[in-house]
Amino acid sequence: MTDARDAVLVLNAGSSSLKYQVVVPGTAEVLAKGLVERIGEDGGPDGAGVPDHGAAMSVVTDQLADAGLDLGRTGLRAVGHRVVHGGPDFSDPVLVDDAVVADIRDLVPLAPLHNPGALAGIEAARAAFDIPQVAVFDTAFFTSLPPAASTYALPEDIRTQHRVRRYGFHGTSHRYVSRAAADLLGRPLESFQQVVLHLGNGCSASAIAGGVAADTSMGLTPLEGLVMGTRSGDVDPAVFTFLHEQVGMSVAEIDTMLNKRSGLKGLAGVNDFREVLARADAGDGDARLAFDVYVHRLRHYVGAYTAVLGGLDVLVFTAGVGENAPRLRAAVVETLGRLGLSVDPERNEAPSHEARVVSPDGSPVTVLVVPTNEELEIARQTATLLDTRHD
Repeated sequence: MTDARDAVLVLNAGSSSLKYQVVVPGTAEVLAKGLVERIGEDGGPDGAGVPDHGAAMSVVTDQLADAGLDLGRTGLRAVGHRVVHGGPDFSDPVLVDDAVVADIRDLVPLAPLHNPGALAGIEAARAAFDIPQVAVFDTAFFTSLPPAASTYALPEDIRTQHRVRRYGFHGTSHRYVSRAAADLLGRPLESFQQVVLHLGNGCSASAIAGGVAADTSMGLTPLEGLVMGTRSGDVDPAVFTFLHEQVGMSVAEIDTMLNKRSGLKGLAGVNDFREVLARADAGDGDARLAFDVYVHRLRHYVGAYTAVLGGLDVLVFTAGVGENAPRLRAAVVETLGRLGLSVDPERNEAPSHEARVVSPDGSPVTVLVVPTNEELEIARQTATLLDTRHD
């Protein structure tokens, strides 16, 4: 049986799902991984008979045993939890105790779709494992944003009393990828400016100056910024008033539309980027428009963040679309040549699952494709916190 004593159980709990990986931080080895779905729902092969997250945790331990991980014999070093929203105060991973649980619960109004699931996962794991539990926050990487980048131009009482500011999300991915870029290039992280484009069903951009986040596209919620699979990204805030008064839509209906029926899905009828490309190639005008709008927004942010950083050394593409859509990467940099951006067609088109350079040798700006690994980042942050505590 595999010895898991140096490993971290990484949990990503949603309201009706529990995704897990057992990761060895020092070697990046994944000992086991899985997903329990339809928690609290009826039917489905994975969710049937799983009434809550406590029962789901029992399913996880059974699945780990089937994978050869007898936790009763070998144990784990810790459990690392992905928590989407850490608010303005959680800038680092923290050991979970009752006070931290209360603080995460207090943040539910800022992330009503995400933090409740994380809380359920934390409570289930605390009941199941008598080992350290660590919360790693998706927003933490962006607590370094300067006030000029994090502050909305709203009245002071609204901003302070209701904690309204730009928080940013996908922080574990942006942190991992920015450091992996430095490793790939063999350069100190502090020595260059980079823009990271995390492009999946959810999409976000970040401007990173010497390893420190200086700006990001997502805001108070994950809705702001880039065009995404089903989210609109940036829209005129007056859209709410217009649709309410002219169409009779409620705030809840508009919010649902912007989050679940917009983006690529709203433009092309599908949110899978591969299908958008296939339809565009087949002559579908809506799919072609969706591609063009998606690319335009990306160029807009790359150009803006180059200005924010005072120059750009590295542009990184990551996540499912960023890693696997060479045509998108070529389209994004096509009009940005004056900023020093270009891709080498052969390098860009070559299939690979490894981190790699796709720009020509000697380019003023190096363009990279770097696979993200949020679970490994959570495991590493968890282990680092425990090492520091023991020191």
